[in-house]
Amino acid sequence: MDWKLGIITDEITGDFNAALDFIRRYDLNWCELRQLWKKNVINLSPSELARAKALIRKHHLKVSHIGSPVFKYNLPQVPARAGEKRDTFLANFTDQDTDRLLHKSFRLARFFGTSKVRVFSYWRAADPEKAYPYVCDRLAKAAALARKNDILLTLENEHECNIGTGKELGRLLRDLNSTHLRGLWDGGNAAMLGETPYPDGYEAVRGLFEHLHVKDVRKNGRTGKLEWAPVGGGLIDWKGQFEALRRDHYKHTLSLETHYHKRRATKMESTRIALAGLLKIIHETGRPA
Repeated sequence: MDWKLGIITDEITGDFNAALDFIRRYDLNWCELRQLWKKNVINLSPSELARAKALIRKHHLKVSHIGSPVFKYNLPQVPARAGEKRDTFLANFTDQDTDRLLHKSFRLARFFGTSKVRVFSYWRAADPEKAYPYVCDRLAKAAALARKNDILLTLENEHECNIGTGKELGRLLRDLNSTHLRGLWDGGNAAMLGETPYPDGYEAVRGLFEHLHVKDVRKNGRTGKLEWAPVGGGLIDWKGQFEALRRDHYKHTLSLETHYHKRRATKMESTRIALAGLLKIIHETGRPA
């Protein structure tokens, strides 16, 4: 595998060892950590962290990213609508926890041998433009702290957060212009907000991101609503996206983030289907330049 491709482990199964075994069986070299043993990675005990590290070493894998929950909560000045259901991945924090969470995520990154920590942009307000100055200020402070700790923060465009599209992500990264805050490009999330991930969203973040999530989205023929799909089975032009990544000499990491769940199938079976679609696209587009 010439791409630095891995999988977010809890998308495969809640059994961490089985998830790592799945990744290794496909000759992939990377894993992304977000939720292990029914706990968010930020909440693991010292003994659980040691166990996780030993299992990763046993499977000869490398950690691409710490999938932290930093800034995946309400912005105090411009909170999101109350009562909306959002996926927190067993991480229920508030902005008061931010500095502690950042320092903890930095320690986790060093412990697992990576320099990358994912962050967000607070739950999406009714008018994200009103939240934008506060989001910029808070992320600038976090990036300054990351610089002091030799850590790279990657901001994910998340459709449930204030920075949800490629256009929004590119704008913020250019405005802050920090070497310690880069993007985490997620075309699936952008599609959920109506953006065309490739080429439109990608052009807005081109050269500004150092990690990428791969998943797909389709429109449900019965309800008309967008839903997750196996990679290559949705509306995202992943073939065009990978061809562009190759042309642009993308050298950083990527993670399959399955999200798709086939009816009456397990998470592992659904991931196998999504991964097969992704590997087919990779084969068709060739090796990175």
